[in-house]
Amino acid sequence: MITPVDIQKKEFTKGVRGYKEEEVDSFLDLLTLDMDKLMKENASLRETIRSLHADIERYKGSEGALFATLESAKALMSDISASAEKRADIVLKNAELDAERITREARESVERITEEAVEMARRAEQFKIRYRSLLETELERFEAISGDLLPPGDLERYGFYGEEAPQRVAQPARRPVAEPDARRNTSRTIKQPKRNG
Repeated sequence: MITPVDIQKKEFTKGVRGYKEEEVDSFLDLLTLDMDKLMKENASLRETIRSLHADIERYKGSEGALFATLESAKALMSDISASAEKRADIVLKNAELDAERITREARESVERITEEAVEMARRAEQFKIRYRSLLETELERFEAISGDLLPPGDLERYGFYGEEAPQRVAQPARRPVAEPDARRNTSRTIKQPKRNG
């Protein structure tokens, strides 16, 4: 490659009809200056290219790290997504189990309360039957005792209360005693109080 120095040192042979030496020298000087400028520019561009190549290599290394980071981020997002789905499934299953448990407990509570209500109704009915039986027994005893207190003629003549009774007490109408229901448990007997004498 020709350098500016080579141009400056170049000597031409002189011919009979040659160029003017001053014109050739001035042109060579201009050419030397341009060549020197181009070579410096070329060197600068080579340095820039070398720097850019270094940057490219560095970026290529960073690109690999960046791709690795992106792949890691994708894997992490995939893991997070899968974990979130599993957690959501677990929360949903727990909620369903809680709902089933609450529903089951509510059903059991309703059944228990229903059974208790049926039992209370049965006991109330039994109490009514016993109480009615007790009242009827006591009424019969009372009528038997009152028959002993009044002489037989007075009881037939004046009735149970005597002749003043209509003014003092209005005799209540007695309800007919209902026939015992065969389905109800009426086998329990009521203890009679002991009579004195």
